[in-house]
Amino acid sequence: MMTDPIADMLARIRNAGTAQHAQVACPSSKLKLAIARVLESAGFLSKVRVEARKGRAVLCFDIRYDQQGDPMIAGMRRVSRPGCRVYVGSRDVARVRNGLGVAVLSTSSGVVSDEDARSARIGGEILCEVW
Repeated sequence: MMTDPIADMLARIRNAGTAQHAQVACPSSKLKLAIARVLESAGFLSKVRVEARKGRAVLCFDIRYDQQGDPMIAGMRRVSRPGCRVYVGSRDVARVRNGLGVAVLSTSSGVVSDEDARSARIGGEILCEVW
């Protein structure tokens, strides 16, 4: 039984980038899809899609690499965990690595990046940080 599916998805993405894989797949959910869309819009993933495999929905990502062949994702961290939720107000949304990274927040307006949350002046639960 998996207790933290978001951490599992992040670990799969990190491991696929380290092993120089072109794609990675994980079981799909609405929250994971929303997080992947934020990472795609931030430029860390190149293509996000949902496929049906053996009657189940599977979330597939294409990993982005730079000119030298290094993955665009240098690191990631799960901030809010099932055992310790982390919430921030609209004024307390901090920058990740001086703006080089992105924090993914779950807000009342949906799953958004830290930049979108600051511009809309909304706070929420910090799910993860990617740089």
